[in-house]
Amino acid sequence: MAASETTDKKKTVSPEALAWIERLVWILIYGGLLAVALGLFLVRGGESVTLGSVLLVKGALVTGAGVFLIWLRSRLK
Repeated sequence: MAASETTDKKKTVSPEALAWIERLVWILIYGGLLAVALGLFLVRGGESVTLGSVLLVKGALVTGAGVFLIWLRSRLK
């Protein structure tokens, strides 16, 4: 393997796909943070601790998926 092959590992993706990924990133991050905030509200208010806990966990997972897509997007050209 030549040195130039190992340094250029970024994959080429169409501009439409990159725009789709960028939209999805922000939808996931903002939607996940909204779910986390709603979950905190429900847990602290004592209304529905179970539903609040589920929203906290799922919101954190969705936000994490958005952060992962930011990393993935940085690896693409």
